[in-house]
Parts: sequence; C-alpha cells; structure tokens
Amino acid sequence: FQYLKRFDQGCDLDRFCYEALSVEGSPAECLQLFLLHCGVLDPSWAELRNFTWFLNIQLRDCEASVFCNPDFVQDTLNGF
Repeated sequence: FQYLKRFDQGCDLDRFCYEALSVEGSPAECLQLFLLHCGVLDPSWAELRNFTWFLNIQLRDCEASVFCNPDFVQDTLNGF
C-alpha cells in the first residue's frame, strides 16, 4: 500500500523503503488502491490476495537487491 500510494502521488520510489508497522491511510483507501492497480476489472478476493502477495514479494526482493540500491548504482538506472 505504501508503494502504491506514493506511486499514485508521483513520488520518487527509488529511495523509498517500506516502513514496517507504520499505519497509513484507511482500510477503504487500501482496498481502493488494490482494486485500481490489480489489473482485473472485477477481482475476487483470491485475485486481490494473489496480487498483493506477488507485489509484496517483488518489492521486498527489490529492496534487498544491491542492484536496486540507488547508492550502489547511483544514476545509471534512474527510475528503473
């Protein structure tokens, strides 16, 4: 949710890191963003769960990767 919210606001996500245990927005806002970005017109709960699970795994791996660390790659992959 934190990434999607900042993405919609046009924020630079290259230096953003997930903030564990921080609460942002309401459950309704969270659901609205998931519905907007999941890519399915009328998703089931299972499809929403799979979307959030997959997105979470990808973002976690991205944060852990040295190749996605802006301090390591500097400006060679800006916006990647």
